[in-house]
Amino acid sequence: MVVFETFLWIALELTVLFVFLSFLLSILQSWIPYERIERYLKIRSKWKAGGFALIFAFITPFCSCSTIPVVVNMLKNRVPFGLTMVFLFSSPLLDPTILTVMGVILGWEVTVVYTVITAVFSVILGFALEKFGFEKYVKPVILEGYSPNVKAGWNVIGALAETGKMMKSVFPFLIIGAAIGAGIHGLVPADWIAANFGHGAWWLIPAAAVLGIPLYIRLSSMIPISQVLLLKGMALGPIMALLISSAGASLPEVVLLKSIFRIQLVAVFILSVLSMASLSGFIFYLI
Repeated sequence: MVVFETFLWIALELTVLFVFLSFLLSILQSWIPYERIERYLKIRSKWKAGGFALIFAFITPFCSCSTIPVVVNMLKNRVPFGLTMVFLFSSPLLDPTILTVMGVILGWEVTVVYTVITAVFSVILGFALEKFGFEKYVKPVILEGYSPNVKAGWNVIGALAETGKMMKSVFPFLIIGAAIGAGIHGLVPADWIAANFGHGAWWLIPAAAVLGIPLYIRLSSMIPISQVLLLKGMALGPIMALLISSAGASLPEVVLLKSIFRIQLVAVFILSVLSMASLSGFIFYLI
């Protein structure tokens, strides 16, 4: 009974937040000049362009798999490789809706630190891959059926339709996360979690990062799970490592990346996300 009540409360809280924020974001996106932003990505100032790449990632809230068509389009339009990789690293991690939910659930201090860390690492990793010449491992690809343009204007009906699409694709994962979180809350003793995962052993962080990739726990599912694990006494470092690796380099995304990247670049991408997840986990461990 306690598990069911906990599930209903978590699910209701997440549903209200997600529907409201998704609708608001859909309204705002109708005014975003995507073509102009893509032109800004080609400016000469590398670091300024990196900032625009992060903004582009922030306003295009995609999961790790749905970033692939955008990446292909950027490469076809000759957006610099480093900036394309900045987008690829950051887009699934900097979803504005999920970040707001994270702020409400996990606290704004945690969310701000998470946002800064993932943004900085995305820029560093993207430019590093360009610096070391990994662009040569991009396959020639042809994009079909993708158009980033959105008609400008205040379109409530369109925003409602877009909200419905987002709910259809993401909401099941929120419910799954709520169910898992409720199960952990009601069935797993807090003393057991605190004793085994709350002592902050350093090896838990890279272990969680490695575990996250094959699990494919979407960011939307990890938020409620993270909340319960924190309340039960689990250390924040491993939670963040698991969250970043599972959202940033999921197994389905890796399979899709193999269609546009050669194996050398796919391998380096996975290692880069693992490094980001582990280092981020250690940063949270220290603070």
